[in-house]
Amino acid sequence: MEKSAVEKPVTKHSLAAEGLAVGYDQRQIIDDLSVEIPTGKITVIVGANACGKSTLLKTLARLLKPSKGTVLLDGKSIQSIPTREVATKLGLLPQSPTAPEGITVADLVGRGRYPRTRWIRQWTKTDDEAVAQAMTSTDVLEIADRPIDELSGGQRQRVWIAMALAQETDILLLDEPTTFLDLTHQFEVLDLLVDLNKRDARTIVLVLHDLNQACRFGDHLIAMKNGAIVAKGNPDDVITEEVVHDVFGLHVKIIPDPVAGTPMVVPLGRHTTRTDRATDIPATSAADVPADPSASPASADPAAGNPAAAALAASAAANGVCRPTDR
Repeated sequence: MEKSAVEKPVTKHSLAAEGLAVGYDQRQIIDDLSVEIPTGKITVIVGANACGKSTLLKTLARLLKPSKGTVLLDGKSIQSIPTREVATKLGLLPQSPTAPEGITVADLVGRGRYPRTRWIRQWTKTDDEAVAQAMTSTDVLEIADRPIDELSGGQRQRVWIAMALAQETDILLLDEPTTFLDLTHQFEVLDLLVDLNKRDARTIVLVLHDLNQACRFGDHLIAMKNGAIVAKGNPDDVITEEVVHDVFGLHVKIIPDPVAGTPMVVPLGRHTTRTDRATDIPATSAADVPADPSASPASADPAAGNPAAAALAASAAANGVCRPTDR
């Protein structure tokens, strides 16, 4: 039976890592890390700053060479595959990309087609269509003639994403793609990635800081701490109160997202309950905050429950400690 003209064959390029050890300037960031990226899914890497998220992404993209272990693209060491061939299968949007001075939006997005051109294959209508589609998807078509230097941070980020899309790879890696974007454009970009995943079965790996966005848009989550994987799997298994506290050092409550039904992270900070908003807070919420073992019982504090008395007590304590003559 003849295939439909709009039907696109589904490719199944695979990406994995075995026993990775990666570092900078004699400092080890990742040690003995192995991971398999689910093919045709959206994987989100989460973790605190400097935990190794970007290092892992760069190593998977062959920007960093591991001192030990290997990255496998379609079961072969990525180091053994020609650069141009890698670029037709795997695309990367780094965290802080740079562009030549004065280059326009259309020219930059067009450079995403570089891996698919040869000296015997010049620019074609297919390339035009890919670039136009990428710019339309990211809402930058109207600024195609403007220099990158004149754009806002959010506009630049969308242009870089358009360039990655124009590359038309089956695996797309993005390091914090929502940086600099306002809330509306953050969701537009994440919705776009879901569209790409559903339409082309594209494998997408991205680093995000927002755990709620990670849960809503990710099929598979990887939580990292100190260069190691702490948990991996679907959002319900990875984003638990215990894992979030272990990875971020933050006490949270996990509730169902009222829109998506995925885990929703509600942080419990020192000012979770505000005395000036007490009437708006459920009576049980204060009891859910983890107890501070260093705190004294309320009954032992004569100022407990009396803001005026507490303020006077604090003032008296400060007067006895912070006098300039005592320093």
